[in-house]
Amino acid sequence: MTFKLKEFLKAQLSAFVGGLFDFGIYSFCYKVLMISAPLSNVVSGSLGAVVNFTINRYWSFNNTAVPLASQLWKFAIVVMGSIVLKSTGIHFLVDVWHCHFLLSKGIVEIIVSLGFNFTLQKFWVFKQ
Repeated sequence: MTFKLKEFLKAQLSAFVGGLFDFGIYSFCYKVLMISAPLSNVVSGSLGAVVNFTINRYWSFNNTAVPLASQLWKFAIVVMGSIVLKSTGIHFLVDVWHCHFLLSKGIVEIIVSLGFNFTLQKFWVFKQ
């Protein structure tokens, strides 16, 4: 397994851009639409995933040789797992321990993005 710093940094930038989009939608759902924090995360995570997939496929991992459908179903599985992990973490931090909803989202995002998302995207979804 070859680890490329440039590719890692590009993937993190992609995650950051997708994350900004995700945070905006999450905040809107939670504060304006008054949807619970875990459900707001499901909505925002799903929409942020579209942004993240597009950037990763065409720029971060630059892997367009593999058919889109082949990557998309794998990415969908990773996103579902990611959303479950993040929503569970956010539930505990916000609903059980009464932490601030944005701080909770930030903490959970970092842990899941680095430990789960990057690893599966690099070595499974966008594997070259």
